[in-house]
Amino acid sequence: MVIGSRASIGLIMILVISGTLLVPGQGTCQGDIEGLMKECAVYVQRPGPKVNPSEACCRVVKRSDILCACGRITASVQKMIDMDKVVHVTAFCGKPLAHGTKCGS
Repeated sequence: MVIGSRASIGLIMILVISGTLLVPGQGTCQGDIEGLMKECAVYVQRPGPKVNPSEACCRVVKRSDILCACGRITASVQKMIDMDKVVHVTAFCGKPLAHGTKCGS
């Protein structure tokens, strides 16, 4: 189970880095997305319990443009992550999403 989970995280990271799971648009927050996926993917993936993120994840969250990253998430990625966990991670790290923020497709 752990191997499959790690493999899926690796696949997601490869697809995000290559840009195949991102919504094309003006500007970029690619570096933010790469860092978020590397350090925080395990805390937002489906399935699993909601757990507090690591310090490394929070460092990335604090320096990232979360709204930009939210706007670049496709429906494919959204099927693999739990948006309630995304809200939890950003809030725990001190960068909560404002109520009504559109995050994802």
